[in-house]
Amino acid sequence: AKIMSVSAGRVLIWGFLWVVVWTMEMLSQDNTDLRIKEILWEALSDRTAYENLRVLCLTTAGRVTGSGKAEEALELTFRMMEALGFDTVYRQPVEVPHWVRGEKEKAWLKSKRSGKIPLSVAALGMSAGTGSGGIKGQVVEVKGLEELPALGKERLKGKIVFFNRPMDVTLVNTFSAYGGVADQRTLGASAAAEYGASGVIVRSLTTALDDFPHTGVLRYKEGVPEIPAVAISTLDAEVLSRTLKDDPETELFFKTNCETLPEVLSANVIGEIRGSLYPEQIITVGGHLDAWDPGEGAHDDGAGCIQAMEVLRIMKELAIHPKQTIRAVMFMDEEIAQRGGAAYARQAEERGEKHWFALESDRGGLTPLGIGISASPERFKKMQELEKYFTPWGNFRISERGGGVDIGPLRKLGTPLSTLIPDPQRYFDYHHSANDTFEQINIRELQLGSAAITSLVWLVDLFDL
Repeated sequence: AKIMSVSAGRVLIWGFLWVVVWTMEMLSQDNTDLRIKEILWEALSDRTAYENLRVLCLTTAGRVTGSGKAEEALELTFRMMEALGFDTVYRQPVEVPHWVRGEKEKAWLKSKRSGKIPLSVAALGMSAGTGSGGIKGQVVEVKGLEELPALGKERLKGKIVFFNRPMDVTLVNTFSAYGGVADQRTLGASAAAEYGASGVIVRSLTTALDDFPHTGVLRYKEGVPEIPAVAISTLDAEVLSRTLKDDPETELFFKTNCETLPEVLSANVIGEIRGSLYPEQIITVGGHLDAWDPGEGAHDDGAGCIQAMEVLRIMKELAIHPKQTIRAVMFMDEEIAQRGGAAYARQAEERGEKHWFALESDRGGLTPLGIGISASPERFKKMQELEKYFTPWGNFRISERGGGVDIGPLRKLGTPLSTLIPDPQRYFDYHHSANDTFEQINIRELQLGSAAITSLVWLVDLFDL
């Protein structure tokens, strides 16, 4: 019994010493690293953001700026942020455009060799409608706006211009590929109208070969006839191009029912955690609430809105008390006229607010690869040193050049701007199409992005960067 007592005592002593050593090792670790791990663990183990995104997508699909669904979405996100217990939740009124798609579009081609073939099309945002009779005409295929002057009115008057320049799939950066073709969607209608064209059909801006037409806004040029314009799926763009080669006399018909109505009053939705030391200094994190109506707006940009909310939720859950005020902003009207971002910056300037830092998530809820930051060289260098805290994310980089459409107007206030950079390879499979649904969201990818944003915002606040 005496031997057993001595042995038990030794076990207790060794156990106590082990606890002391372990505690000392933990205390010697960088507390910043531990907090970053806590943020990551909380994001990956909690389903609040995923469930909120599901509700947003399934109940407010078609939330085009100015629509009833857009209003439902702002009220829904207002209630979500109230339920999450943020210090303040409020609406920031803003006048927005009101364009409606109307009944589903119809289109087909008709050739002597192939007969009548239905096509998948979608009206471009802010396009004029065709009228009840639709439009019909021969088609002139071009690869870009620069080909129009050579064709002239003689070749284009009364014709439907088919812009068929594809995204460059050899570019690793799909956003660069998108930028290389976006002009035919935004400017193509007016460019063709100047030469007498009756309508425009544009190859969808996507790297995928699928049957989803990808919509998006167009810009009419003042003083030029506003002719109707539609996007055509990439599969049907291939069909149309082949048919035209076989039969140049091929006719195309399409009918759209869209129209632009008077502007309406909408709002940005804002939630805040008030700063404990510098409440007058504001860190903004946001996404845009409006989304094109063919889909549910899951990646563009429901994910960004929910991730912005998640920054504040995680901070509250982990009892993080930021020194500066952290704002989550659900911007309205990014897709059409960017009124929400402009109103936010204008009111910030009018109120004399000091916007310390801003981050936008508007590239989908995919696996995060890094964060881009636009700041002065001195400030960027300090922020880039934060890379060491992102070791759990793998090959995560903080790089130069960041920002976004909605936070862009804050630049004139001297605010450093940043953006979450997810893996871009699948983003344009979903962008502006009926394929952008909640089912395309992966919870781990979404929440890795939430954790990355929250970590950066916390680090910027912690180190006064």
